[in-house]
Amino acid sequence: MQQHPHIILGIDPGTLVMGYGLIAIDKNKVSLVEMGVLQLAKNKDHAERLELIFRKMETLIKLHKPKAVAIEAPFFGKNVQSMLKLGRAQGVAIAAAMMHGLQAVEYAPKKVKQSITGRGNATKEQVWQMLQHTLHFKEDVRFMDATDAVGVALCHHYQSRIPTADSEPSKVNIPAGAKKKPGWESFISANPGRVKIS
Repeated sequence: MQQHPHIILGIDPGTLVMGYGLIAIDKNKVSLVEMGVLQLAKNKDHAERLELIFRKMETLIKLHKPKAVAIEAPFFGKNVQSMLKLGRAQGVAIAAAMMHGLQAVEYAPKKVKQSITGRGNATKEQVWQMLQHTLHFKEDVRFMDATDAVGVALCHHYQSRIPTADSEPSKVNIPAGAKKKPGWESFISANPGRVKIS
């Protein structure tokens, strides 16, 4: 029986532009399915923007049937009104995922950058370049919101592969007979596909 690729939908929520990106994982091979942005600025009414976000989420979920949804958590700014609107946009995206039985997992921007580039203070351009290298796409992206969303999806994939403290021993990817090594040695031995030698 042929297994379908595991699809992850990443969302970079916004009230003016919402970025989205979908990646497919097939036998540990990761590829880009689709990425883009939903332009919301032309709609002056905030409620209409929220409806468009919900409808776009519905369309993406029904079309691609993702197994997981990852959302970038909003950073804390000084403008309370902007934060309130951004929180609503995020809430609508989460509600749309839950309507289809999907749990939406949040990741802080710094966590996403750390997962993709190894540096929590990386620039958006550096994240985009690493995504191009990892996912082998050549498109020149006009809106960084789209690549941010792809980054969130890839971050979720990486995080879901890291064993937790309550993981069963059989789920931890350690070669038979090998002792558990601390730090980077353990990470490298468990994730040889992520090690790039130039």
